[in-house]
Amino acid sequence: MSHHLDTPLAAQTGQLYIDDLYVFPGEGGTVFVMDVNSNVNGLHSEPGFHPEARYEFKVHFDGADFETLTYRASFGEADADGRQPLRLHVLTGGQAREDAADGDLVLEGLTGETASAGGTRIWAGRIADSFYIDLSLLALVNGAMAKGTAPDLSGWRPDTASNSFAGTIVDTIVLEVSHQHPQLRPGARTGVWCATKLATDAGGWRQINRAGHPMMWPIFWPTDTDFANPANTRHPSEDVSAAATYIGDQIAAVVAAAGASGDPEAYGRTVAGKLFPDVLPYVIGTPAVYGFTGFNGRTLADNAPEAMLSLVTNMAVPSGLRPAVAERQRTSKFPYVVPA
Repeated sequence: MSHHLDTPLAAQTGQLYIDDLYVFPGEGGTVFVMDVNSNVNGLHSEPGFHPEARYEFKVHFDGADFETLTYRASFGEADADGRQPLRLHVLTGGQAREDAADGDLVLEGLTGETASAGGTRIWAGRIADSFYIDLSLLALVNGAMAKGTAPDLSGWRPDTASNSFAGTIVDTIVLEVSHQHPQLRPGARTGVWCATKLATDAGGWRQINRAGHPMMWPIFWPTDTDFANPANTRHPSEDVSAAATYIGDQIAAVVAAAGASGDPEAYGRTVAGKLFPDVLPYVIGTPAVYGFTGFNGRTLADNAPEAMLSLVTNMAVPSGLRPAVAERQRTSKFPYVVPA
């Protein structure tokens, strides 16, 4: 029986829309966090995770074009209390990029509860969103990017900024893998991205959305709520040839209009080179930070919007918000998030 999973409408659900990716050191391991299904994304949203989808964390090592480690989470139908069974598989080597590969079952559990086995633990459920930004500031930069003009920040008042995500909720998957893992040992240089994939009527899988660096979709593809942009279905190995020139030119136009660089084209190319391929770099076991000093993972507290908006415009873009604005939405103990 067809589920009509190949129709455009089937993919247009918040359950498949990735809101954020975080990678940071935890209590003796590396933490991977994928947020989906925010109640502010404007898409059709049902509580929980899509029961016919896959949620994957992809890990590249030493600058490799392709991943050789994938953690794949999948979920069943919700029970009367809204809890969903979950399963976590791991795929290594060449299988890590093969949708047809089954991988090895690592653990099973339920949403809202911690499941652990062999140095790996996972928690998935509905949480209070720790992301923070005043969306009116984002709109100013979006407008400049779309038109190739200088951002008009003359009316922006950082001292009156408010967190547009205060009180919002998302569904999240928190995975922690011990530093004893043979590949994720301290010192390993990784590039991390995540993807949602939906089953097809033909029995295969279709990539719906992906994420690496924060703020890429809000800045460069802000209207892509129907998953129409090809960036959704690309593999990061295709990013440079497919999008680096286009994004570099966008940035160069904004920087040139603002007079923020003596060589706007070179600046645009440099930034595009930092952002593509769109994977989040992280050295295992080191302090994570996504900010002005560089990109090395991303913590729940990092002011990634301020860092990214300043990077793509080559000017100071103060957000007016600090990590304390969302400190109640994160904790120092696993699962590091606050259930809604």
